[in-house]
Amino acid sequence: MKDIDVFFEAIRSGDKDRLEALIHINPKLISEKDARGFTPLILATYFDNEVATQLLIDHKADLNAKDASGNTALIGVSFKGNIAIATTLLEYGADLNAVNNSGITALTFAAQYNKIDIVKLLLDYKADTSIKDADGKTALDHAKDKKFTELIALLSS
Repeated sequence: MKDIDVFFEAIRSGDKDRLEALIHINPKLISEKDARGFTPLILATYFDNEVATQLLIDHKADLNAKDASGNTALIGVSFKGNIAIATTLLEYGADLNAVNNSGITALTFAAQYNKIDIVKLLLDYKADTSIKDADGKTALDHAKDKKFTELIALLSS
């Protein structure tokens, strides 16, 4: 098994001690990617692992690294709705308006999946509501398409 696979398994299982030991042995693991282009930070946020997320940030993981689809950790966590991890990423300087390969931002994903608290958080951090995806739609357009009344109100104000 490759070192990155062992590292990713430690993230999935939430084994903080093992993660710290693996980072100590090979600090480069923090910036490696798997076959899908996932970085350890993207994987940690995907699995809602707040401890691993913080540990990786503390060890200078690239907050804005992108997977094969162009998603950053913040973009990914925005459709999942983990407010604590999204807040942590933003507090440490994640790119609020990063776009993936389809032009989708964290705000767009949050709007598409009706993640009201994430939308509020992103708006509090001054997310750019005018960014259009590859289909020419803004987060507000997606909220309107899905008739998410509360999000329409938030994004219209």
